[in-house]
Amino acid sequence: MNPATIAFVGLGGNVGDAAATLREALSALDRLPDTRQLRASRLYRTPAWGRVEQADFVNAAVKLETRLDARGLLDALLEVERQFGRERDDAQLRWGPRTLDLDLLLFGEGAIDEPGLRVPHPHLHERAFALVPLVEIEPEVVIPGHGTARSALAAVAARGIEALP
Repeated sequence: MNPATIAFVGLGGNVGDAAATLREALSALDRLPDTRQLRASRLYRTPAWGRVEQADFVNAAVKLETRLDARGLLDALLEVERQFGRERDDAQLRWGPRTLDLDLLLFGEGAIDEPGLRVPHPHLHERAFALVPLVEIEPEVVIPGHGTARSALAAVAARGIEALP
């Protein structure tokens, strides 16, 4: 059995009742095999990023302890996305609307660069919508190559991001 590893996952969506979807997805993540949820952020309404002509997103982050390896956790995340109606394909608009997006932000303390799996998430240090909830649950977590989440957030604009009640 693999040793336990701390992983951070970003959640987002902007189709349908995104807040309800993220709450249900957090429960689904807590049921993953050999994985337990340690802490989840609040939900945040965030402006669309990349393709701005779409509805605002709801975003969150969760800290997990898992015995899955990074590829196994990523596969489990993709399966949860499918369960919530997300279909990833080449024809899908990049940064477009989605029911649920689960991104493996950090896995342990190292970096992974394999086909289809890059950790830390390649743009984590640039995206306030991912950093705000991450900083809420673990401000001093280190983003390899970029310093702490708190320092990364201080370097980006976080306008328009608000916690949901």
